[in-house]
Amino acid sequence: MMELSFAQNFSLIALNAQESTRLTNSKKVSLRCMTAAVILEVYLNKGFTQAGDILACERKLLEQPAIPLYQRVVFEILFGKNETISETLPGYLTRVVKMTKKQLLAVEDAFTTSLKKTNALEEIHALLSSDLEFVTSGIEMREYRGNAEIFTRLTESIRAEILEDGSITDEVILMIWLLRESGCLYDLFSKEELKHVSVRLYELYDTNSLGKLVFPINIHKTVEYAVKNFLKVKREVMSTPSGSGIAFVFPVIERSQSIFIDTEAYFSSKEDRLHDIKNRLERNGHNITVIREGEIPLIKIDNVLYEAIPHAKQYKFPVHGVRLIKYPLSL
Repeated sequence: MMELSFAQNFSLIALNAQESTRLTNSKKVSLRCMTAAVILEVYLNKGFTQAGDILACERKLLEQPAIPLYQRVVFEILFGKNETISETLPGYLTRVVKMTKKQLLAVEDAFTTSLKKTNALEEIHALLSSDLEFVTSGIEMREYRGNAEIFTRLTESIRAEILEDGSITDEVILMIWLLRESGCLYDLFSKEELKHVSVRLYELYDTNSLGKLVFPINIHKTVEYAVKNFLKVKREVMSTPSGSGIAFVFPVIERSQSIFIDTEAYFSSKEDRLHDIKNRLERNGHNITVIREGEIPLIKIDNVLYEAIPHAKQYKFPVHGVRLIKYPLSL
């Protein structure tokens, strides 16, 4: 299988489980960060001419026959009508905040085309379509699913490098910033692990020139974040070490994290209930792995972990089933 680039690796994480047919707020955030990932990829590959803090680039970059489609699309946006562009790295990165809907969709198309060609990404029946409210309304949705082998290898390597003591590569420093800005950190790390991630960020900010350059940069639009969760997480997880003067906040994006699936039998045993849910989702094309059985099973659905909590919804009569609650990949 073809090796993915830095920007493609991030995009695989950012697009996984995102709706493929609608430009949701959470996908807008991902696409802005995917654009930033392209800028960082060119920076890592020495594609800019650097003079002090200023990075310059000429339009002839677009004429290179080997330039990937997603790089071409992003830099056409950056160039606009100009023949040359010059800016600091933070200046380039913050430009993604002003991208239009048309530009965001062009970036999505370029990345999904390249990832599908390498069999790293596919479109499937959305998990949210299995929610009782959507089933009874006849609404079917589609979403992206990353190749399980690539996705697992990628996320495990990122987790290992940031959680273990030792040096951190420039690629992972930039990847962790992208994951922070896209709201994906909560998909990869538990709240307890995020405290350690926070400490690592402060250490890198103090000791690493690249960390000092990028960590203070914010490229999100508050309206596209779950403001309620954003403030809650800021209180619960983040603290500013005395004297640092910098607070790194890990935002949470509003995604479909709670899904109710009815079961075919009332008051079924926990084994029957899990078997019913597993069969139902597999019939809809989802990849299911049971991580933990018991009263509240833990199951992996298309690269995302969920706790399957027994639940009943009250209509004219009670409907029994399970509510899938998203769980971090902290195993």
